[in-house]
Amino acid sequence: MALQNIKYSWDELRIFLEVARHKTLSAAARQLDIDHTTVSRRVASLEGSIGEALFIRSPQGFELTPKGHEIFRCVLVMESSALAITESVRQDSSELQGSVRLATMEGIASLYLAGEFVELRERYPSLEVELVTSTNMVHVNRREADLFLGFFHAEGRGLQVEAIGEFSLHLYGAPEYLRNHGTPKSVSDLSNHVFTSYIDDLVQLDTVYWLKEVAPDLRVVFHSTSMLAQMFAAAAGAGLVMLPKFARAERFGLIPVLEDQVAVSRELWLAVHKDLQFTPRVKTVITFLREVLQRDYPCR
Repeated sequence: MALQNIKYSWDELRIFLEVARHKTLSAAARQLDIDHTTVSRRVASLEGSIGEALFIRSPQGFELTPKGHEIFRCVLVMESSALAITESVRQDSSELQGSVRLATMEGIASLYLAGEFVELRERYPSLEVELVTSTNMVHVNRREADLFLGFFHAEGRGLQVEAIGEFSLHLYGAPEYLRNHGTPKSVSDLSNHVFTSYIDDLVQLDTVYWLKEVAPDLRVVFHSTSMLAQMFAAAAGAGLVMLPKFARAERFGLIPVLEDQVAVSRELWLAVHKDLQFTPRVKTVITFLREVLQRDYPCR
């Protein structure tokens, strides 16, 4: 759709983008650091200029109408151009600066990447990385983040996706648990043990059903949507747990179990919008992620 015949301002379009991304007026207002009544007024003004509703309002939030989706795609192009101008200005500076928002899973963010980004900060003191963890899917193609690192191949319009790493998962148990229940000697022995794992009906990603790849009917006695909660419950003796190598579970007192018999693997996929992949700040973070994953968990 051509927007040239519609009276609009960039401020209204920017507010429209944030409401589309965050689904509520209050969340968009926090992101923009303005009052939510201003957000509501600007959205209404834009809808009045276009002459059609852009959102379906409900108690669950704001969802784009078909016209809203059409406008959203157009405004994303405008936002990309604005970002390109900003990047061009920044390139005139001798020091790399700006922020990059990386969305990923809680476990890899907390147990691995948070520590690795200290080195990136030392290399580029003016470059900021925002590490986002969420139980909901974060959409790079809707600019909710600059990058997405996940255990699956992300799909979406305008995305560049590549496998940049691969990690294995193994079973672990606390010394106290193993003393009380014995150390399993074979996969068949696992039926005599209990486990910590995810809550089945709240799991949004099939790729984290890794425990079921070991055996389908293992008894889970502690459930959580959090990998960290599962790990610390296992460290307290709740049961065995399956964790990725990047968790480095040994530092929390956990001991590998059946390491030579049980191993599941997952690839790590990095997604970036094609409009951003060559901007200096984003490209620097991509290069750094490739570097650390090639060092620690390379693709086979």
